[in-house]
Amino acid sequence: MLNGACCNTKGNRIIQVNVELERQKKKAHELLNSPEGIERRKKRCFDVELVFAGIKSNHGFKRFMLRGKEKVTIELGLLAIAQNI
Repeated sequence: MLNGACCNTKGNRIIQVNVELERQKKKAHELLNSPEGIERRKKRCFDVELVFAGIKSNHGFKRFMLRGKEKVTIELGLLAIAQNI
C-alpha cells in the first residue's frame, strides 16, 4: 500500500458515525423522492428562481455590500421589501 508515502500517522484511525444525522438524511431522501416531494421540486424552479432572477435583473443586485449575518439579513429584507412593492 502507498499509505506510508502520503500519510505519516501512526496507529489506527477512529471513524465515528452520527446515527441521528444518518437517520435525518434518510428521512430527507425519502421525503424528496416521495410523490409530493417530486411535485414540490418541480415547482421550485418556477417559484423561487424567478424571484431571485427578478431581484438580480430589476434591482441590479449581484452581491451583498455588507458583511455579517445580521447585516446581510437586513440587506436581504430591504431587497425583499423592494421586490414586493
